[in-house]
Amino acid sequence: MKAMIFAAGLGTRLYPYTADRPKALVEVAGKTLLQRAIEKVSEAGCNDLVINVHHFGDQIIRFLEINQNFGLKISISDERDQLLDTGGGILKAAQWLTGEEPFLVYNVDVLSNMDINLLLQYHHERGGLATLAVRDRKTARYLVFDETMQLTGWRNIKTGEEIKSRTGRESNLFAFSGIQLIEPGIFNMITETGSFSLIPLYLRLARENSIIGYHDQSTLWMDLGKPDQVIEAEKYLSKK
Repeated sequence: MKAMIFAAGLGTRLYPYTADRPKALVEVAGKTLLQRAIEKVSEAGCNDLVINVHHFGDQIIRFLEINQNFGLKISISDERDQLLDTGGGILKAAQWLTGEEPFLVYNVDVLSNMDINLLLQYHHERGGLATLAVRDRKTARYLVFDETMQLTGWRNIKTGEEIKSRTGRESNLFAFSGIQLIEPGIFNMITETGSFSLIPLYLRLARENSIIGYHDQSTLWMDLGKPDQVIEAEKYLSKK
């Protein structure tokens, strides 16, 4: 299975950690976020990876060279000229992600013990165009699903802003976890260009396609996008 690790973000929420390095190279308990993400996806059987770079991208490239790509096949999707967001990021990386099997997309600032093989099994069982790992946690922005876990919309509970993709009973509000499986056929459906997010794309495609949520109930999931979250993760991992 192929995988893409999103590592191109500016890391502004992680300042001052990111003053002289990309978010992907911030260390938590002796390992960079990028190394932890690489180890996580490789444990799931992903040996063919693409990693996008932008902020201090040369440092990521050098880090991979020093570590001999951790024994994996790793390609670089270079966004140093323009940061393309998540949707534009996978579109630029399409040449490495096409094929007959779904590909995994993993955010570099996520720390999780979720069994990705269970996610893959669920994806095959449901037959969706994309399967998004989601959790029952507090946030301002939620994805809305019906009783079958089909994506039906998006809601910002702070501003009241709402986007609906389908009519029907809305029974589940979940927060996206930054882990997803996508069928390569999605590239034939993308009309967006330049820098764009995956979530609006999914909301558009969900009108006529199966965009499915996978309720992740694993014991560990952390967003490491802020300094206090990195400190919390340090404490958690040090106990392990």
